[in-house]
Amino acid sequence: MANQAKYDSSNIQILEGLEAVKKRPGMYIGSTGPRGLHHLVWEIVDNGVDEALAGYANTITVEILPGNIIRVEDNGRGIPVDIHPKSKKPTVETVFTVLHAGGKFDHNAYKVAGGLHGVGASVVNALSQYMNVEISMNGKKYEIGFDHGFVKKELTEVGETEKTGTIVTFLPDPEVFSESQEFEFEILRNRIQQLAFLNKGIQFTITDSRNHNNIIRKEYRYEGGVREYVDFLNIGKDKIHPTVAYFEGEQDNILVEIAMQYNDGYAENIYPFTNNINNAEGGTHEEGFKMTLTRILNNYGKTANIFKKDESLQGEDAREGLVAIVSIKHPDPQFEGQTKSKLGSTDARRAVIAVMSEGLDRFLLENPSSAKIIVEKAMMAQRARIAAKKAREATRRKSPLDSLGFASKLADCRTKDATKSEIYIVEGDSAGGSAKQGRDSEYQAILPLRGKVLNVEKARLDKALQNKEIVSMIQAFGTGIGDEFQIESARYQKIIIMTDADVDGAHIRTLLLTFFFRYMRQLIEKGYVYIAQPPLFKVQFGKSVQYAYEEKELERILSELSGKPTLQRYKGLGEMNPEQLWETTMDPETRTLLQVSLEDAIEADRIFSMLMGDDVSSRREFIQENAEFVRNLDV
Repeated sequence: MANQAKYDSSNIQILEGLEAVKKRPGMYIGSTGPRGLHHLVWEIVDNGVDEALAGYANTITVEILPGNIIRVEDNGRGIPVDIHPKSKKPTVETVFTVLHAGGKFDHNAYKVAGGLHGVGASVVNALSQYMNVEISMNGKKYEIGFDHGFVKKELTEVGETEKTGTIVTFLPDPEVFSESQEFEFEILRNRIQQLAFLNKGIQFTITDSRNHNNIIRKEYRYEGGVREYVDFLNIGKDKIHPTVAYFEGEQDNILVEIAMQYNDGYAENIYPFTNNINNAEGGTHEEGFKMTLTRILNNYGKTANIFKKDESLQGEDAREGLVAIVSIKHPDPQFEGQTKSKLGSTDARRAVIAVMSEGLDRFLLENPSSAKIIVEKAMMAQRARIAAKKAREATRRKSPLDSLGFASKLADCRTKDATKSEIYIVEGDSAGGSAKQGRDSEYQAILPLRGKVLNVEKARLDKALQNKEIVSMIQAFGTGIGDEFQIESARYQKIIIMTDADVDGAHIRTLLLTFFFRYMRQLIEKGYVYIAQPPLFKVQFGKSVQYAYEEKELERILSELSGKPTLQRYKGLGEMNPEQLWETTMDPETRTLLQVSLEDAIEADRIFSMLMGDDVSSRREFIQENAEFVRNLDV
């Protein structure tokens, strides 16, 4: 660890007070739902990571205690306890009670910082029922306690210690997080592992101690950093060259790390990060990476005489089957919008281009066999792209009753208002017939699927466009596909997958979700994709009819009845008549729809590759690990 530098009250700057946080918590943490609840943890963890990046810490531990209390510890310098010159209060109290009070505004304290620009600690405190902070520094141990953001226990020296660091323990306020106060271990574990990949050499530990009979503990430390991250994301995929290409460097005080490797798949997965935050919409660092990749592969193809005369690659050709991490640490990043999903700093583009140009050039020259395989794969992608363009032109939808006849199965709705219209993608003709008869044709369209949807995880776009079911969906949705995809042209803002509640239905649902994720991801990101929930049981007792959507609900209904009812187990949608299908699954007043959301695109990509790819062993391992979460599975 680095030598101790000056770190006291003079490093902490104050900008404003806390009242706004309590009034509008969503402005500061995104939402007061589960996402915002978990965000509280990251704000405190980020402070520990910043200490580690500055060279003063190398271990960070997170624990979920009984009662969903969170405890975060780092072995950094400890938050200063001296009196702050401006607030005239202990600096640690200032950090946790004043918005924008933090070392992140002073580049002498932190060269780079993640989190919410220093608002983190005070925001978490303001939104917590209680918080306790323990600080170890200068041979002494200190403690301060808060209640709903206000000091409850003044800063007190409580003993002596040889350790240094900070422990923050807090309980989110149930009045703020009324939807749920339950932390999901998997969400926290996944992000902790990601932080370990992005910050090589730092030890991260996460423990779930809520059930003393089943304490779960995971430890992560990656000396290879983002190199190991690419390895991890490529598990279960066939790599076309053996080693992960890795480049690092610094320009204009911007640290750049890039790791990349190609597999024999067709998906492009480039994940850009700024100060450990995933920029889902990319930005200047990703642009610099893409431009440089295409340019250097084209240069190599020409100088190595791999290309024919006038042949060259486009960007999408160069990126087919690529898994890459582009991680930068920037002292003062500028983002477009509030969510940090897109980086706008132009100096980041220059820094990435500089590091990538030198690094990739060297990698290709030092690994000529890998270079040749990479360029040849890109050339195959180029030929497939040209074929796909021709096939795509055939799928352009002028009307539902297209001359190709594929979309003629569509029973369209009368309204042309996309905000009101919805389309049901229905498995099989019998269910399709019931759905057509039972629907409200004013705003509900029905598209029955007669054959199996292609598994696009194992096929390029040109092959996918030969599948009649996929073509039917493209024509019906009206969005186009691939680089021509336009979310604004969507004819329906509810796309509802309605399949049987059995293994085949689950498989079809997964095939459809794989297709949407790979080729129409914006439909999921915009919240347009839903899964219908048909009932599993019909319970008739005299003239009374009730439907149960899961086993527990059936048990509850049966326990409330005074006699023996008639019980029907639905094996498929086709067993329901149109009235039953409308009442249980299609009527907006009574139906249950699950909206498909994309919380973590990186993890979603990994799971789709595992479930739908060729690697049997990793799929088996995934199924064994997650078997306990499966419900309503017919064998």
